[in-house]
Amino acid sequence: MSLLPELPLNAWQDTYATLHMWTQIVGKIRLALSPYCNHWWQVPLYVTARGLTTSPMRSGDRFFEIDFDFIAHQLIIRVSDGTMKTLALAPRSVADFYAELMATLRGVGIDVTIWTTPVEVLNPIPFEQDHVHAAYDAEYAQRLWRILLWSDAVFTEFRGRFIGKSSPVHFFWGSFDLAVTRFSGRRAPERPGVDHVTREAYSHEVISAGFWAGGTSWNGSHLDGAAFYVYAAPEPPGFAQRVVKPSAAHYNPTFGEFLLMYDDLRRADQPEVALLAFLESTYDAAADLAGWDRMALDR
Repeated sequence: MSLLPELPLNAWQDTYATLHMWTQIVGKIRLALSPYCNHWWQVPLYVTARGLTTSPMRSGDRFFEIDFDFIAHQLIIRVSDGTMKTLALAPRSVADFYAELMATLRGVGIDVTIWTTPVEVLNPIPFEQDHVHAAYDAEYAQRLWRILLWSDAVFTEFRGRFIGKSSPVHFFWGSFDLAVTRFSGRRAPERPGVDHVTREAYSHEVISAGFWAGGTSWNGSHLDGAAFYVYAAPEPPGFAQRVVKPSAAHYNPTFGEFLLMYDDLRRADQPEVALLAFLESTYDAAADLAGWDRMALDR
C-alpha cells in the first residue's frame, strides 16, 4: 500500500489559496527576468529535494534564485555573490509576503518590477492589496510538496521514454499544476479568439500530462480533489471514448481530460505502476488517433 499522504481539499484549501498567490509572486519575478522561451518554458518553477525553485535568474552581473523550502518552511534567496536571505513561510497575508519579498530583493541590490494582478484565478486581488489570503498550514504545504516530488520522479521516467520534443517537468504557478508535455513536431491549427499566451502554448500538437491539486479553475470549473490528468490538443475524434488504464481513470468532459483521482491512485497497491499505466495508455490513445509518427517519436 502506498505511503503517499492524504490531501483532502477541504482540509487545506485556505493554505492552497495563499500558497498559490505566493508562488505567483515568485513566478512573476522569474518571468520578469528570464529571456523568452518557446511555449512559455521560461516561466515555471521546478521541484527540488526540499520544495520548489525558480532556478538561476540574472540581475545585472549577478545571478540569484528563490526557493520554497517546505522542510524548514522558509523562502530562501541565494545570490551568486554569497548573499543569502530568508523569509518565513508562516500564516501571513499575501500583501505582507509580497512587501517583504520585494523589500528584501531591493535590500540586496536586485530591482525587479512585476505585474501584481494574479492570473488564472477567479476574482483576482492585486498582491499588494490581498489581505484575504493569509493561511499557511505547514503540514499540508509539506504534503503537497511530497506529492509533487514523487510525481516529478514518475513524470521524468515517462518523459525519458519519448525521443521527440518534450518539455521539462514544470510547475506552472498560474494553474498550480505539475506538467510534462510531448510534441508531435507538427504545427496545430490556430485557435481563433484566444489570447497570445494560449496561442503560443498550443502552437504545436501536444499530449500533456500532469498533476493538479484540484479546486476551482480560472473558468469556474470545479474538481473536488487532486488528480492526475492527460489531454491532447487538438483532441482527436474518439479520444474521449477510449478505454485507458487503470480502471479508475475516466474522461471528464467538463475539463476535456482523462482524470485519475489522486485518492484512487494513492490507494493502489503499486501507485507508480498505476500512474505509468495511466500516462502510457492515454498517450497511446491520443497519439494513435491523431496519427503521430510513433516509430520516429517513441523510444
